[in-house]
Amino acid sequence: HVQLVESGGGLVQVGGSLRLSCAASGDVFELNIMGWYRQAPGKQRELVATITDGSYLRYTDSVKGRFTISRDNAMNTVYLQMSSLKPEDTDVYYCSVYSLSTTYWGQGTQVTVSS
Repeated sequence: HVQLVESGGGLVQVGGSLRLSCAASGDVFELNIMGWYRQAPGKQRELVATITDGSYLRYTDSVKGRFTISRDNAMNTVYLQMSSLKPEDTDVYYCSVYSLSTTYWGQGTQVTVSS
């Protein structure tokens, strides 16, 4: 079993930046894919960005050029650097780890972009 603890959410003005962190613990033998998703009330959870253990990156179109995902394998941590934030980026952001055919989720962290 893998436990995920997220940090770094908060309130930021339009055009500002935030950095989300997610630390994995427990059975961290193979963290195949680490990533971030987001979800607004009443909507489906959507992919924001993922990074594989081979450092293959994937971003949803709306964040390309503004968000950067990275991982520190020694620390079992995945980061999401968010810049040029827009009001439509306001959501609860969830860390996700796919390990040994199981997907694990963090508790979510609120990101609010105010205009």
